[in-house]
Amino acid sequence: RPVQKAELVRLSQTLLHVRALHWVVVEDAPAPTALVGGLLAASGVPFTHLHAPTPPEIQRRPGDPPWLRPRGVEQRNRALQWLRDTRPPSEAAVVYFADDDNTYSLRLFEEMRSTRGVSVWPVGLVGGLRFERPLVAGGRVVGFHTAWKPERPFPLDMAGFAVALPLLRARPAARFDPAAERGYLESSLLGGLVTPAQLEPKADNCTQV
Repeated sequence: RPVQKAELVRLSQTLLHVRALHWVVVEDAPAPTALVGGLLAASGVPFTHLHAPTPPEIQRRPGDPPWLRPRGVEQRNRALQWLRDTRPPSEAAVVYFADDDNTYSLRLFEEMRSTRGVSVWPVGLVGGLRFERPLVAGGRVVGFHTAWKPERPFPLDMAGFAVALPLLRARPAARFDPAAERGYLESSLLGGLVTPAQLEPKADNCTQV
């Protein structure tokens, strides 16, 4: 994309301020490119550079609306495979699926550090709303404030959850489904990890965006 480098620069300069972070970048390409590799090397952020091309049969074609086919599925699954294959079993890390075109508060990374299974929080400017958020009562998630397909098992944006690495290792079959219906990509992973009642609300019981 014409804005790819600009967006990666912006994200990298946010991540520079996050302690104890390792950035796994999975490029949608048949091989790592010099543009992304050079940017990562100069970023100052500890990183791993992987690649996973999107199969031709699920690539968007010219004129397709952006929502027609799920994006980033092969790349996220490649990252999951790398984490399961390379990280030590004792590592108590937290995995977050960041997009290069999003904007992230530094507070978010501190909120997710205590994740034991799957933690959740509100996300601003998404789904046609000012914010989407889990609804919490008694410290447990009991529903979701969302305008689009509220019947989804996990009506969450990709930016609205993090997963403990030990849980991902304990559920090796959990992955993103490339055949998932529109809006169900997040649910395809989370459904293999937890139930909605097991979600851990962060951000002051999901009241802070």
